[in-house]
Amino acid sequence: MIHSMTAFASRTGGLEGAAWVWEVRCVNARGLDLRLRLPDGIDGLEPDIRKQFGAALSRGNVTLSLRLSQEAAQQTLAIDESQLDRVLEALDQIQERAFTKGVTLGQPTAADVLNQRGVAVQGNGQTMRDDLVTAIKADVAPLLADLVIMRTHEGAALAAVVKDQLAQIETLIAEAEAAVVARKPDAAAALKAAMERVLTDTPADPDRLAQELAVLAVKTDVTEEIDRLKAHVAAARDLVHAAETGDQPVGRRLDFLSQEFNREANTLCAKAQHPKLTAIGLDLKTVIDQMREQIQNVE
Repeated sequence: MIHSMTAFASRTGGLEGAAWVWEVRCVNARGLDLRLRLPDGIDGLEPDIRKQFGAALSRGNVTLSLRLSQEAAQQTLAIDESQLDRVLEALDQIQERAFTKGVTLGQPTAADVLNQRGVAVQGNGQTMRDDLVTAIKADVAPLLADLVIMRTHEGAALAAVVKDQLAQIETLIAEAEAAVVARKPDAAAALKAAMERVLTDTPADPDRLAQELAVLAVKTDVTEEIDRLKAHVAAARDLVHAAETGDQPVGRRLDFLSQEFNREANTLCAKAQHPKLTAIGLDLKTVIDQMREQIQNVE
């Protein structure tokens, strides 16, 4: 299935004097970027989250937060002596370094030290009750499942939009082919009129006119651009179909194809030299830009 990188999921839980709320948001990104906001004292939670999310997602900027609240009886604090020693050693190094630079620093208070991350932890000598840690960790898998389900639903909607836009592009390509045929007599008449204006009373030489028309035809030939646009439509449809029938991320390849679409539309506009064909080229660019905006949300 096609998966969107835009999704949201939340989950709540509680156990004997403790309650928690999970929230996870995901938006598009070039790769997978996991940003975690977790309370201290839950051993092994962060690596567990990174392992599960890394296995399930390939792209997206994912922000996950856990808000945990406990009753007063559960919120006793203990000092992590190892972390305290590290903080004190770091403060001592800072003071010595400042002294060598001739800088006088104020002495940190006990409250300053206590506020350093990891110095004070919850529990009576333990980071957190084992049963509470187990219950919180058990929520990671269903939270991830909810996120994947939303990404899948959003992806199905994206696939429908992209398919419709590919159909619009295909229609515009056919109109461009018809406009190329229609512009031929107009181009010949315009060139003949221009040459006659330059030559004033001298009639345009048929051979010279034919030569100039041949040069103009080469410069304005958009056959290759139209053929490549057709090939890009076919390739994009194949990618969408492959994603819908399998589980392979296609966002990067679709994004690359959308750039190629835009390149060919730009060249077609530059070579058009005819109002109708130029208008079609601009319509192509509009649809392609809209499609690329959607594709950038595809995993």
